[in-house]
Order: sequence, then structure tokens, then C-alpha cells
Amino acid sequence: MELRPSAHADTFARDRLPPREQWPQLTDLGYPDRLNCGAELLDATIGRLGPDRPAVRDAGGVVWTYGQLREQVDAIAQVLTGRLGVLPGHRVLLRGPTTPWLAACWLAVMKTGAVAVTVLASQRPEELATICRLAQVRQALCDRRAVADLVRAEVPDLRITTYGGDGAEDLQRLAKPGSGPYEAVATASDDVALIAFTSGTTGRPKGCLHFHRDVLAIADTFSAQVLRPRPDDVFAGSPPLGFTFGLGGLVVFPLRAGASAFLADWGGPDRLLADIAAHRISVLFTAPTAYRAMLARLPGHDLSSLRRCVAAGENLPAATWQSWYEATGQRIINGLGATELLHIVLSAADDAIRPGTTGLPVPGFEARVVDADGAPVPDGEPGLLAVRGPTGCRYLADARQTEYVRGGWNYTGDTYVREPDGYFRYVARADDMIVSAGYNIAGPEVEDALSGHPDVTEAAVVGRPDAERGAVVVAHVVLREGVAAGEETVAALRAFTKSRIAPYKCPREFVFHTALPRTPTGKLQRFRLRAGDLQ
Repeated sequence: MELRPSAHADTFARDRLPPREQWPQLTDLGYPDRLNCGAELLDATIGRLGPDRPAVRDAGGVVWTYGQLREQVDAIAQVLTGRLGVLPGHRVLLRGPTTPWLAACWLAVMKTGAVAVTVLASQRPEELATICRLAQVRQALCDRRAVADLVRAEVPDLRITTYGGDGAEDLQRLAKPGSGPYEAVATASDDVALIAFTSGTTGRPKGCLHFHRDVLAIADTFSAQVLRPRPDDVFAGSPPLGFTFGLGGLVVFPLRAGASAFLADWGGPDRLLADIAAHRISVLFTAPTAYRAMLARLPGHDLSSLRRCVAAGENLPAATWQSWYEATGQRIINGLGATELLHIVLSAADDAIRPGTTGLPVPGFEARVVDADGAPVPDGEPGLLAVRGPTGCRYLADARQTEYVRGGWNYTGDTYVREPDGYFRYVARADDMIVSAGYNIAGPEVEDALSGHPDVTEAAVVGRPDAERGAVVVAHVVLREGVAAGEETVAALRAFTKSRIAPYKCPREFVFHTALPRTPTGKLQRFRLRAGDLQ
């Protein structure tokens, strides 16, 4: 498939796509040659369902209808192209807490044909400087509460426009609704819409280039066919919009369905439970650790509005799934996705859910388990997960493209087993397999066993090099408040674990923590546990 003629005046992003022979094989979903995902998510949805439905809201009482959201988005787009001189293809950095204004800025960037680079509000100056250098960013829209570190990044020639302040040059003053409609740029369906940077758990972030058609593809596959949202749904969750899990779950999916989204930053399990009740949340996106944290706090909270619960970002232990189901009656929709794939590609919902497995390939995607040479392994045997479908990895001028894409397939870096009935069961990250005394031990399996103990809040298992065994299993554990981290607890956890899994898999060492190291997007940083880097 040849690339369509670009609408970008600045061709930086397209020029830095990997060579076509390094792309994954992509499924054509039949989108037209000219397609602007911002217009599709907003204008087309209004065309189907009208402008008066609620679209976004926040904890402060702001509620924008679809019509009001479009007026605000169009006003921002006019400031971008008029006052700020943004051209199609220019990269625009977006930074701030999860709010209706951040979502409106993202949609405005889409409609102008520019390229959104949404970063986390928690990222530090050095990280921001690296991202801006890699993406050659010269414009930024930033919540005034998150501007200090962006200024300290000292990005050359970066023009920062803040919003949420009271200055004359504040975007909220410049972009007043009522300035008239903005006609979206007629971007090619394969023009780059966004550059999503990996969370950089190894300190080497990679920019993932995704097209306008990719944004719609995740809504028309996982959301439409697995999640199956309704126009009266209210979406909410903990992932930030700088994390593609959050962008999809809190902006793309609700708008594509004509639903609404409650947009607020993660404030801990108690606040999330209160928000569910107060705003009648029906579709929830969060990490497995958050579901586990909420379990102990459920009494007194009304969760009757919940209809869909989605988990991704890390493995969902079967014990957490079962406990949540028993407590709430809700079956968590587990999912495997990646920044490189934009969103979830393995999942299952309703009666198709099998606790302890991730699920099946999302309609439109294919998946298989292969060996190191790319040959499929028999069902029941562990191997590398390979996926292909309508979205896929295209790194921004990065030699690691050929590590992720091989033979037309995306290699996610996960070890999986395909069961004889077609379900895919997570084993470990490919680099998380522990080989001890000749045994292959999957850290997440041990974590799942440990997590079933009532005194364990979180568990992470890694290998430590050992001269005699090659490696030994080390469990890093966060205990329930009030439980002493002594030898008696170690003995109890060891006995409990041996009662659930083979004794050779049981941790030889236990290390106790008040919290486990995680990235700003909530992913566990096992490399820090291996290195002992917990300062």
C-alpha cells in the first residue's frame, strides 16, 4: 500500500518513518484516502447524534456538550494556525493534568493537521528536553500548573503557550468560543497524527508514529467490538492522556461512541471510588494494581453505575480478577496492548473472559506464539508473542525498529502460551524469565501466587544472579498496613506460595517495601529491583 499524498507542509514526521520494508504487515480497514481523526471524533459524531449530548466533564463542575466542545476546539485551532503560526505537520507538545482543556487541545491539534506529542505532567526537565529534541518540537500548549519543568527543560526556540492562568496571552483568553467554525485540514489517512513516546523504563524513550487512520482503528476494533460502549456511557480512569491507554480510553473511545468522559487525574483509590459514585461512571479504565488497591476500600462506596471495567498496562493476576468479581459482580476486561500498537490487541469480554488469560486476538488482529527464529511453537508451549493488524510499530528514526518488527509481525516483548482453545495466557515479559538450576520460572506466575495472600498488597518477582544456581527468585513485597515484615511473615508467605505453585518456583528471598518502583504510567520498573536502585 503506497502512502497517500500528504497534507503536511512540514514533512518531518513522514520523512522519519522507517523504510517500508521494516514496517509490520498492516490490515486495511477501508478508510478513505482523506481522513482527519479530530473531525471524525467530533464533527462526525455531532452529525450522527447532535450537539447537545454531554461530551466531557471534570470534578469542578465543568460539563461541555459536544457542541460546546467543538466550539472550544475550533477556537483553539484558530489560535494555533492564526496567532501561533502552526502548520500541518508541525509537532505540538501537550502537557498538563487530565482535564477537558487538555482533551480540547489534543483535538484542536488533530483538526489543524499538526502532530500531537502528549507528554506526562510528571516528566522531568531532562526527559522533556529529550522528547523535544527527538521530535523537533517548537510549539507547546501547557497547563500553567505543569509549566515550570517545561521551562526548566530549556528547549531551544520552544514557544510555550499556557492555559488556565489569568494573563492576556493565556490560551483560555485567546481561544474564546464563538469565533466561528474551523474547517479541519484534509489530512491523508496515513498522515502522522501523533508521536507517542514509550514510558522509557530503560531510560531510552522511543517515539511511535501513529496515523489518523490508526486513531480510528483502535476505536473500531477493541472499543467497538470488545468493549462495546453505548452513547449513554460515562468513561473515566486513572491513565493520563500522555499514555495511549488513557488517550484511547478517555478521549477516542467515548467520542467515537457519542458517550461522555469524566476527566481527572489519578488521586488514589479512595478518590477514584468516590468519583465513580458521584459521576455515575459506567466504563472504567485503570491498572490491575488500582483494582487491587480499591478492593480494601469498597465498603460504603456505590459502584452500581459500573458496567465495564478494563485493565491493562501490566499483567492482571487471576486472584485480583476473582476478588473484584466477587466483590462487585463486574468482570474485568483484561487487555494486552503497547505504545507501538497504540492500544489493546488481545482481550475478551463478558462470557468469553477466562480468568488467568489475557483473551483472544481483538477482531482485526492476528496473534501467534513463536520461537526465537519466528517459527510457531505448539499450543501449550511458551514463546514470544507476535501480533499484526491495522495498527503497528513505526519508530521515529530509530534503529530498534528491526528489533520490534520482524517478518511483518510486531514482537511485543512478552512471553505467552497459546492454549489449545485459542486463548492466550501471559507468562512474563521476555526478559523476566528466571532460569534457576535449570528451571524456567516466570516471575508473574509467582507474583500471582503471592498476591493471593491476604497480607500482600503488591508483589514483584525478579531474578538475582547466583553462582551456584544461575539465578535465584527474589520476591519484593508490599504488605498490608499493620503486618510486620519479619521472619514469621516470610515463613507464612513461603508456605502459602508453596501450597499454590511448585516448590522450586517459590522465592528464596523476600524483600519488603512500602511501595514498588513504577513509571509515571504505572508500569512496574523491574529493572530497578534487579539493580537495587530504589533511592
